[in-house]
Amino acid sequence: MLKKRLIACLIIKDGLIVQSVGFNKYFPIGKPNFSIEFIARWDVDEIILLDISPSKTTKKDYSQLKLFIKNCFVPITYGGGISSIEDVNDIINSGADRISINSNALEEPKLIKEIAEVYGEQCIVVSIDYKTNEDGKNRVYSHSGTKDTGLDPLDWAKKCEVLGAGEILLNSIDRDGRGTGYDVAFIKRVTEHINIPVIACGGVGKFSDFSKGILDGGASAVAAANIFHYVEHSTIIAKAHMYNNGVEIRLNQIAQYKDRKFDKNGRLLMLNNDQLEKADWALKE
Repeated sequence: MLKKRLIACLIIKDGLIVQSVGFNKYFPIGKPNFSIEFIARWDVDEIILLDISPSKTTKKDYSQLKLFIKNCFVPITYGGGISSIEDVNDIINSGADRISINSNALEEPKLIKEIAEVYGEQCIVVSIDYKTNEDGKNRVYSHSGTKDTGLDPLDWAKKCEVLGAGEILLNSIDRDGRGTGYDVAFIKRVTEHINIPVIACGGVGKFSDFSKGILDGGASAVAAANIFHYVEHSTIIAKAHMYNNGVEIRLNQIAQYKDRKFDKNGRLLMLNNDQLEKADWALKE
C-alpha cells in the first residue's frame, strides 16, 4: 500500500507568504524562503507553493522561485498563472518537481493534455477551488475564488482525469482559514468517483483533522497552510497524530512518533529519559 502524504500548502501574495481566510482576507506571515526552509526541515512530505499575486506582465520571471527552493530537499509543486508549456519548462528548470494549474485550465482545458503529453501525468496537479452556493450545490470558482464557473467540482475532476491530470488538489473556499475541519463528505464523494489521487485541503483547525481527511474522506494526501505557521514542529505533530490514528504515513528516522501523547490542546508532551532510551529511532518509510 502506498503511504499517505502530509503536504504544506504555502500561499504567496505580493512576495510574501500569507495566511488566507475565505480567499478574501490575507495576513502576512513572512518571506517564502524562511517558511520553506523551516517546514522542509520538520518532516513534511511535499510543499505546494501557490503564487496568487496578480500578473503584471505576460513574461513571467521565475528567478525568485529558483532562490526559494534552492535549499529545499522535499518535492515542490508550484502554481500561479501557468498558461503555456514554456511556463512549465521555466518552472521545472527552476527546480520544481510538479506544477499546479487552476484558472487557466478552466479557460483552456487542452492545456492539461498538452502538459501531460510533454511531461507526463505525474507532473500535473489540477487545483479545484469550490464552495457551496445559496442553492446548496457545490460550484467551481476560478481567479482566486472570485469567479463562479457554474461547473460541478466532481464533474470537473472527472474531466481533468480524462485530460491527463495526475492528481487533484481539492480546496474548500468555505472552510479556508476557518478551522472547522475538512469537507470530508464531499472529499469522499470525489475520491469514490475518480481513479487519480486527491489531496484534501481547506479547513484544518486541529491536528486530528488530518487523519479524518484520509480515513473518512479517502484522500491520498492531506494539505494545510495556516496551521503550520504558528506551531513549532507542526508537521511532526501532525504526523504523530496520524500515526497514532492508524494512518500509513511516511516517517523519517529522526522524529519519534510511536506512543506519543498529547495535551488538551493537541500539543506533543515531552518524552522522559526512560522513554527516550526505549524509543525506536529507526522507524522506516
